[in-house]
Amino acid sequence: MPSITFGQAYRPGEAWPKIGYSSFVRTADYANAAFREDAARTRAEPTGGGAIALMGTGEQRTSGWMRGASAWNMVGNNAIAAPLALSGRTHDLWTTPHGVIKAALANQPRVRMRSDGERTLAAVSFEVPGQYRATALINGAGMVEQIESVQPNPVMGDTRSTIRFSEYRDVGGIRFPMRIQQNMGGHPVLDLAVMDVKVNAVAGNEIPPAVPGFAERVVTDKAADGVWFLAGGSHNSVAIEMADHVIVVESPLYDDRSAPMLAQARALAGGKPVRFVINSHHHFDHSGGLRAAVAEGAVLVTSALARPWFETVLANPNRIAPDAMRRSDRSATVTGVDGKRIFTDGQRVVEVHDIRDGVHANGFLMVYLPRERLLIEADAYTPLPPNAAPPSKPNGNNVNLVENIERLGFQVDHILPLHGRMVPVADLYTAIGRKR
Repeated sequence: MPSITFGQAYRPGEAWPKIGYSSFVRTADYANAAFREDAARTRAEPTGGGAIALMGTGEQRTSGWMRGASAWNMVGNNAIAAPLALSGRTHDLWTTPHGVIKAALANQPRVRMRSDGERTLAAVSFEVPGQYRATALINGAGMVEQIESVQPNPVMGDTRSTIRFSEYRDVGGIRFPMRIQQNMGGHPVLDLAVMDVKVNAVAGNEIPPAVPGFAERVVTDKAADGVWFLAGGSHNSVAIEMADHVIVVESPLYDDRSAPMLAQARALAGGKPVRFVINSHHHFDHSGGLRAAVAEGAVLVTSALARPWFETVLANPNRIAPDAMRRSDRSATVTGVDGKRIFTDGQRVVEVHDIRDGVHANGFLMVYLPRERLLIEADAYTPLPPNAAPPSKPNGNNVNLVENIERLGFQVDHILPLHGRMVPVADLYTAIGRKR
């Protein structure tokens, strides 16, 4: 069963990278507005992003849960709040062939007839305010053949999805499609051959105690005079104070992460405005807060390759769930880096460089502060836990980062990774089996 890693394309605007599943189970509990997905997956092509191990180096197991207004992931026995996943999992629950009927009945559906060649289908449309809108196409036998929907997305704005259902069979007293195919954001995201269906299975989606009280927090660590590492979550940022403004590296995830991070960056610099936000690459987890940066009045700095794509998607508003950019009524100003760009106020120098020849992303930037001997990067290297043994086979992304550091002749003492903790550059060399 092929699928994709949504939002993790190798090049901006290209199809999402394919992955394969050895197992894939979804549980829909309509009575409790609960949803669960358990999967084991591997890469099916060598390039592109996502948290999946590099091609040929292992399988990733995931367990994603949702109930009502709470979403979380299970990592072993630990529940990790996942508010960014709530919108997608809510959409997945109510765009199943039976869920969409229940959702329509609860939300003042409108019905009209639509011609499809020689057939006529009932088009049942409805909207759940702040969440999504959908149209279910129902054939003469009463089966849902297709769902067309729009849902908000932190990067792309209102995003279209089409789900097709076919090969219906009787299963446990209901009819269920044995083939499910979905496109989202203009590219395929799912092609599922259903092997088994259980009716009225127990979902067991009880909300863990820590999940409802989750709030994003920004933890500050001074990296150098006027340079702060902004951590405290799954994704980090860096604030760099200039003479009359602040440069921020990375505005990730979504408004609720990036808005407090940007406020902290301003406060650390004595209220100076955030004038530039540098985006490491176009993957959605690293660019989901760019709309919040636009609302701040910041100029977005991306790769030259990604610039036209960002200009297009950021012009598409989030109307269903208005975000900070939509509420600010500001438009994005995007500038591109082609190889290298230098920012300076006459004292501090901030260099932005391409990371060349990597498999994670094309249009991949890192930031170097030569006077402070600091390197800021995302996904090319994430530090191992303290005292962990290096892998027997070096991670290809780590090796590629070292090659780029040495190609450019950087003199680096510390790495500020946009995942994980700040570390000496020696830790990177240790991870690839070399001494620094």
